Amino acid sequence: MDKVETMSLDEKLDIGLRAFELLDAGDEDGYMRLSKTIPLPPYLAMSAKRTMGVDFLINGGWNLSEAEAEFGADWLNK
Repeated sequence: MDKVETMSLDEKLDIGLRAFELLDAGDEDGYMRLSKTIPLPPYLAMSAKRTMGVDFLINGGWNLSEAEAEFGADWLNK
């Protein structure tokens, strides 16, 4: 299996700060787009899969790289 690149905490915080700047400027769509580039923690991704369904995660544009690293590439189909 290929190694999945992980995002550092500093990178996540930087993106979060830039996203909040967009929100403060009134750009809610930009805020959501940028926020979704931060990987969902695996436990939240699994919870969302169980409660909202696979389509919510796939169609929502969420970054699922950390969940894939923890659960495997096919975790959404299990």
